[in-house]
Amino acid sequence: MPRLTGIAMAPSIPRLPMPPSAQRPATGSPGDDRADAGDAPLRHYARRMRGVLVEVPEQMLAERRRLGLDGRDEMWEGVLHMVPPAGGRHQRLGSSLLMTLGPVAERWGLVVSYETGLFRNGDDYRVPDLLFYRPEHASDRGAEGADLVVELRSPGDESYAKLDFYAALGVREVLVVDPAGPAVELFRLVGERLLPVSADTEGGVRSDVLAVRFHTSGDALRLTWVGGEAAL
Repeated sequence: MPRLTGIAMAPSIPRLPMPPSAQRPATGSPGDDRADAGDAPLRHYARRMRGVLVEVPEQMLAERRRLGLDGRDEMWEGVLHMVPPAGGRHQRLGSSLLMTLGPVAERWGLVVSYETGLFRNGDDYRVPDLLFYRPEHASDRGAEGADLVVELRSPGDESYAKLDFYAALGVREVLVVDPAGPAVELFRLVGERLLPVSADTEGGVRSDVLAVRFHTSGDALRLTWVGGEAAL
């Protein structure tokens, strides 16, 4: 059974009962549950936080599968990372990129798919937003290699923490897009590491895999390539 890590919304911690020798006489009226002046303040969990379950209950996994919430979950060396559903802008941008770049990828002999698992082995895989790979890398479970990965950022996500995994699999480029900006970054494989690519004088970056330039203008992500352009 896998361990789990993820982001949780947690309530405040209930106050533990005090031993009789340390209890104070009640000073409030009956039903008044306010803390006495000498009591230590109650601790609270952060509203948004990372958490780890040493053992994941099977009923939790079954419920996520039943509700269709597990499609973006990932396994990091046997540890389950529960990824929350993407927001509206995130989903719209992902769909637009898929439709726009599909024909471009096809011209280069690449397959493009949305939220597909990229596997190193059965208990170690990531689920990027878009995956560009050669047909021979396709498998029944997802893909076993890729030329380009696109990560659309969400608050508190792990996009940058995945770079070492992608580098180990020989992914040539990783495009990181923040839909909220929008903002775009490109990482390119140099030796065994994915390193940031410097933006051009207009703030754009060019993917060698697709021969597409990405840049932002106002609230739009703009793409240009030989014979075409798009504003998303």
